[in-house]
Amino acid sequence: MNLILAMAPQGGEGGGGLVGTLIMFGAIFAIFYFMIIRPQQKRQKERDAMINAIQKGDKIVTSSGIHGTVAGLEDKTVLVDCGNNVKLKFERSAIATVIK
Repeated sequence: MNLILAMAPQGGEGGGGLVGTLIMFGAIFAIFYFMIIRPQQKRQKERDAMINAIQKGDKIVTSSGIHGTVAGLEDKTVLVDCGNNVKLKFERSAIATVIK
């Protein structure tokens, strides 16, 4: 019986929790921003810079695992020489890494 009385709400503290709740939501948003959103934006900028810096003759690996050498460049596509006179056209976004 004493446990039930101990869990009963205390009187006089009805509206003071709103400020604390807002501070907690702000802290959670700040944690998400600095731990998730900001690093993802940084990685995306680095990837865009890598894709824009591709030149003819660079060795690349596509997201599907195809290795090759850049044989030609267009605005949105890349012509990749895979060897034995096999040339494939890929979107620039399909390039996973550039091997230097």
